[in-house]
Amino acid sequence: MKLQPKSIESFLRRPDPGVRAVLLYGPDAGLVRDRAMALGRTVVEDPSDPFRVTELYGRALVDDPARLADEAAAIALTGGRRLVRIREADDATTGAFAGLLTAPPPGDTLVVVEAGDLSNRSKLRLLFEEADAGAAIPCYVDDEASLGQVIADLLRGHGLTADADALSFLSGNLVGDRLVARGEVEKLALYMGRETRVRLEDAQACVGDSAALEMDEPVWAAGDGDFAALDKSLGRLFAEGTSPVAILRAAQRHFQRLHQVSAAGRSPEQAIAALRPPVFFKMRGRFTNQARRWSPAAVRNALERLVEAEAECKRTHMPDETICARALFQVASLARR
Repeated sequence: MKLQPKSIESFLRRPDPGVRAVLLYGPDAGLVRDRAMALGRTVVEDPSDPFRVTELYGRALVDDPARLADEAAAIALTGGRRLVRIREADDATTGAFAGLLTAPPPGDTLVVVEAGDLSNRSKLRLLFEEADAGAAIPCYVDDEASLGQVIADLLRGHGLTADADALSFLSGNLVGDRLVARGEVEKLALYMGRETRVRLEDAQACVGDSAALEMDEPVWAAGDGDFAALDKSLGRLFAEGTSPVAILRAAQRHFQRLHQVSAAGRSPEQAIAALRPPVFFKMRGRFTNQARRWSPAAVRNALERLVEAEAECKRTHMPDETICARALFQVASLARR
């Protein structure tokens, strides 16, 4: 079953009882994990319950494909539905899922599968899209508008509302990883204490110097032409499992803002002051320096390379990390010129 975007949220709240396995895939690893946890909560309240929850990695199914069917057919000793979570699945695990989806075992165990960014030719993805007992849910990086609504809903769950400029700042600086955004909103809720209205200065004080800047470290380094900082920050983010596509999109947003400044026809300081969401105050000086360094033509060149790199991630078999790193080092070379 291939779910349409408008059906995803309702399915996550109330999965089709005829679906025995759900595949979550896409470039936003945080959104994959977030939706996997949401599905898991429809089955069991405590995700660490050893009697009702089993977690496996995809490589275990490659070595022992029959184990998946055994886990899906098992009965919880304490009663209740069981949840089987599979992490890091890829096309090599397709054989293990083929039997499960073709002839599901008795019972009502739900299998939730987490994968990376699968192409439309992926055997695993096609298997889940075509199976009546399976469902495939894409998890693409939120744009600022959709993430803004998600953040507003999360804040509302904590009894908070946000001023428009605060919400704009949060959505603009947390794009890239849904799970990071959720964690930062929870941290913001603790920071607010008894206050119920989030102002821009609250958002900047709590969020601006952590998750957003962590994702943007290689982007700032590329804009500065700092090869050493770029290499170090990319290595750390890749080791943490950050999506290369998310980093490329963060870079595109950064250079789009530089383009706005360079095309504004006024001083960099005046143009930067008019940007929305506003530049985080601790980074304003650095952004001003980059606005002076980059010509409009060079900014357009950088944007073209970044957009092309994202397209390559989706249409070639080259590792996404390699494509991302190559593009950012090319951008850093432009900065040095």
